[in-house]
Amino acid sequence: MFTAEELDAIIKAYDIRGLVDGQVTEDFAFALGCAYAKFLEEEREPSTVVVGEDMRPSSPLLATAFADGITSQGFDVIRIGLASTDMLYFAAGSLNLPGAMFTASHNPAQYNGIKLCKSGARPIGKESGLLRIRDLILHGVPMALRAPGVSKDRPMLDEYVDFLLSLFDAGTIAGSRRLKVVIDAGNGMAGFTAPAVMAKLNVDLTSMYFELDGTFPNHEANPIEAANLVDLQKRVKKERADIGLAFDGDADRCFLVDEKGDLVNPSTLTSLIAVRELKRKPGSKIIYNLISSQAVPEIVAEHGGTAIRSRVGHSYIKKMMADTGAIFGGEHSGHFYFGDFWRADSGMLAALFALSELAASDLPLSELLAPYNRYVASGEINTKVENTANSLELIKASFEQDYPIDDLDGYTVTGPDWWFNVRGSNTEPLLRLNVEATTQAQMERVRDQVLSLI
Repeated sequence: MFTAEELDAIIKAYDIRGLVDGQVTEDFAFALGCAYAKFLEEEREPSTVVVGEDMRPSSPLLATAFADGITSQGFDVIRIGLASTDMLYFAAGSLNLPGAMFTASHNPAQYNGIKLCKSGARPIGKESGLLRIRDLILHGVPMALRAPGVSKDRPMLDEYVDFLLSLFDAGTIAGSRRLKVVIDAGNGMAGFTAPAVMAKLNVDLTSMYFELDGTFPNHEANPIEAANLVDLQKRVKKERADIGLAFDGDADRCFLVDEKGDLVNPSTLTSLIAVRELKRKPGSKIIYNLISSQAVPEIVAEHGGTAIRSRVGHSYIKKMMADTGAIFGGEHSGHFYFGDFWRADSGMLAALFALSELAASDLPLSELLAPYNRYVASGEINTKVENTANSLELIKASFEQDYPIDDLDGYTVTGPDWWFNVRGSNTEPLLRLNVEATTQAQMERVRDQVLSLI
């Protein structure tokens, strides 16, 4: 029914994603459900699957077709309904069941996709299961000889909220001062989860774009793009708020805006959370990805922890956390991973860390974070190229005689007061460049030098 080319176009490194019209269809979702059940059987996983869905118009139909595929193989389904991705991870972790989340995260309205995990919210990427699932879809899964399974509904929003708040001391999360908080949900799933969380906190909430709308009428739900944060920045200043929070479409990523309306570097939030976690568990290991600020490993070391560098991607970080026993991991893309949250990423949990620290301090957010801001970063710069491999080799050849280079993920070149990483996209003919230096002028010099080569 599906060709190898069709499957390869939508099965990515960490999830499945494609156009609703012609790629991620109900027929595909049913076939995926059959294949996923067979894969879980091979892996000796539990025979019940938790299924969540975001606010996209296609998500309920796709989730239903997927559930039908699962139950046709004799497996049962628990449908938690509307959910953020981290809420699905909570369900898979707390129930110790495999899960599937129907979402295309920050992608435009014409896309949808599926994020899969094993029991305990353990990630499934290409190497850890997606390729096997692809092959099962390609060759077809015969109907099971056992009786069909059953599907039942179980909303879990209240349990999710209570669990997140249980990770904080009651006095700390309430704080000594009432905060003015602005949240931009981008018409995504934070519009569903944030009201339930904020109602339990000592905050005055200003909500932006909380209406669930998978057509994203106000701006794309992709806060890593600065243009999508402009409305939040303006509103924070207008309301004289203490902090602004922005979430992506499935609310597994969180970005901060300080009281001045300035964007907070995600590496700065990584450092803040790492310091707090190291106070709780001294001497622990912290994961950071290789495009995070150099300040992160410095600060972790200064607070008695061990910083471990990872390549970009949630499946790599989660596996490294499991292998090393790390208690926290941060990615520069706004993903934050917590040992107490089954090593899964949660934008809302990251937001709660920031709110808790701010509420316990007399300082404004910009001053609270100042010790963690040490360098000047370019932000991620994406450039289309004809051949990513050739472009990477050209850049390597231009620097390797004079500077150390490592190839953990693309190439990272380190100079005396600067570094840059350039790597290819997993899904597009793009090079992604990140530069950091001690001064703005130095960062711009290195940035422009590499861009001229590209």
